[in-house]
Amino acid sequence: MSETVMISIMSLLGSCVGTIGGILASSKLINFRLAELEEKVKKHNNIIERTYILEGKMTEAEHDIRDLKNRQ
Repeated sequence: MSETVMISIMSLLGSCVGTIGGILASSKLINFRLAELEEKVKKHNNIIERTYILEGKMTEAEHDIRDLKNRQ
């Protein structure tokens, strides 16, 4: 093989290795960020559920207070 063909093949292999390495690194970063985002969403949903429960308890307490005031 001529020297030019060998250099071209080595350049192609180097480009492929670099590209695959970049894709793998990017994929790892995306997976990490997605996992972090999922964790934040879980925390947010937990707060929403707790707020809903507290609002229900608050409504019950307000009704109890109103009933106690009406008895007097």
